[in-house]
Amino acid sequence: MNKFLLPIFAVVFGVIIAYFTKNKKSINTKLLLSFSGSFLLALTLFELLPEVYHHLEAKRTGLYIMCGIMLQIILELFSKGAEHGHVHAHQKNTQFPWLLFISLCIHSFLEGFPIHEHNIMIYGVLIHKIPIATLISVFLFQSNYSKPKIVFFLLLFALMTPLGTLISNISNFTEVTINSVNALVIGIFFHISTTILFESGEGHKFNLSKFISIILGIAIAYFI
Repeated sequence: MNKFLLPIFAVVFGVIIAYFTKNKKSINTKLLLSFSGSFLLALTLFELLPEVYHHLEAKRTGLYIMCGIMLQIILELFSKGAEHGHVHAHQKNTQFPWLLFISLCIHSFLEGFPIHEHNIMIYGVLIHKIPIATLISVFLFQSNYSKPKIVFFLLLFALMTPLGTLISNISNFTEVTINSVNALVIGIFFHISTTILFESGEGHKFNLSKFISIILGIAIAYFI
């Protein structure tokens, strides 16, 4: 049951953080973003990647991973990088960002697939979702969108990952199909997590607190 509830709790927690930080992107959110990037990348490398390569032919697996990277690049053309923290409010804009909404839902839906066979990946998705939900909530709170639309956005965003897990759980997909989708998701995770880590340097300057958060993410993923 946790694999269905935890992604929802992550979004709820992110909304609460956004509300009580007075809609500001705090340094703690940046550190959590860095931690989540390293934690998600490490879990993908330690848990998901070896399993996929074990069940699929190596070159085919690599192709699916590259397709996942390309898919995430395409999604970010519409989401503007919201999956790794790039969201900017435009208070004069009252038109609801449907492209952002759809691309984030697709991303969230797909990241739910590996959780069925790899329960430990729920923690990577959980830690990834909290800072992203916080930043998206800040974006929505600072906008001029109506409250019903904001609630609808956040509710569906919270439900998409459990929906992906549910479909993976009840479907009659073959093992090859499931692992192919997982390889696609690996590509998505690789793109998101490495983008977060590359962007965490702030002008390529060494930041001790962010470096420690990245090391902690890797260490916890290894020993979990």
